[in-house]
Amino acid sequence: MGKAPSRVLVWQWGRFGAGPRFASLLAEGLGELPDTKVALSLSRDAEILHDDAVPKCDLPVGTYSSLAGFIARVVLAPFTLPGLIRRIRPLHPTLAICAMPGPLDLLMAAALRWLKVPFVVVVHDADAHMGDGFPFQMRLQRALCRRASVVAALTAHVGDRLLEQKLAGTPERPLIRLRHPPMHYEFAPRHNNADGTFRLLSFGRLLPYKGLDLLADSLKLLGARPGLKVRVVGSGPESPELTVLRGLPGVTVENRWVPEAEVGALFSWADAVVIPYREASQSGVAAVALAANRYVVATNVGGLSEQLVNESLAILCEPDAASLAEGLRRVIDAPPHANAMATAAGGWREIGQSLLRQAEV
Repeated sequence: MGKAPSRVLVWQWGRFGAGPRFASLLAEGLGELPDTKVALSLSRDAEILHDDAVPKCDLPVGTYSSLAGFIARVVLAPFTLPGLIRRIRPLHPTLAICAMPGPLDLLMAAALRWLKVPFVVVVHDADAHMGDGFPFQMRLQRALCRRASVVAALTAHVGDRLLEQKLAGTPERPLIRLRHPPMHYEFAPRHNNADGTFRLLSFGRLLPYKGLDLLADSLKLLGARPGLKVRVVGSGPESPELTVLRGLPGVTVENRWVPEAEVGALFSWADAVVIPYREASQSGVAAVALAANRYVVATNVGGLSEQLVNESLAILCEPDAASLAEGLRRVIDAPPHANAMATAAGGWREIGQSLLRQAEV
């Protein structure tokens, strides 16, 4: 390629969660680069398009809202492909980027192949986590990677797994390594804790790999502490671990979906975010916490150490209750020294620049 492409199409067709925001922030960062024009494609029903700060979506695409809708989209794909090609052609992309894989991406891959546009897939997870995802998720993702010109990983942990799966690392389909930037919302400044309270947040899908049992056991070891308030917020099946957490002093459990419009306020409430995972590729929750200038206490598993090892706000613990309890004790009694304001500005511009520099297709 020699130099950064002049026209980049970024797409992510999920409706909920971090995928559309990741795509919009990536497109925004790429758009700050000189001589680079960016178009963004999102689902028409993406939750982020109903926020107060709506990103500019150049190519809205109808997706689906149910399993039946997905099946219908797949069956009708040969008939909808020509229309998608016609809508992409006026954008004149020289490179496309799948910001986070989803079920309908093979349709976009077919359109790009017809238009002879190379594309990059940014892989967040090389394997499905226990209880997460949808049937055939990884099979579709691997098929997408095999059609890509370049595959990108956000941690070496994921990159090494992609090499093992033979999905990248060849001259025809190189692997590039990126770093997950902070995820920005509207945040309030960190509290001064003058009233003696300390607010601890556990946020995300309430699934087995998230280590809710480790969190419960560590809070038991920490013991009742005046002023400590813990919120466990996210959606998932009810479980014995949630029952135990509800019974602990100062802990509330909110088993619900959190809309994008609430995320900033939720992290603004917290002094620290706990990430007690048993396995992880990297963490979007950590990326939000760092953008909010909040402390992070996380287990040293998967790609979390790569993501957090050089972050002054972060404390890494072993994935056992005693170590996690000690990390929580440290952040409450003697939190890490950090600047008053986060210094993460420009992270998305940097990841965009790194991606274009490495993606010499």
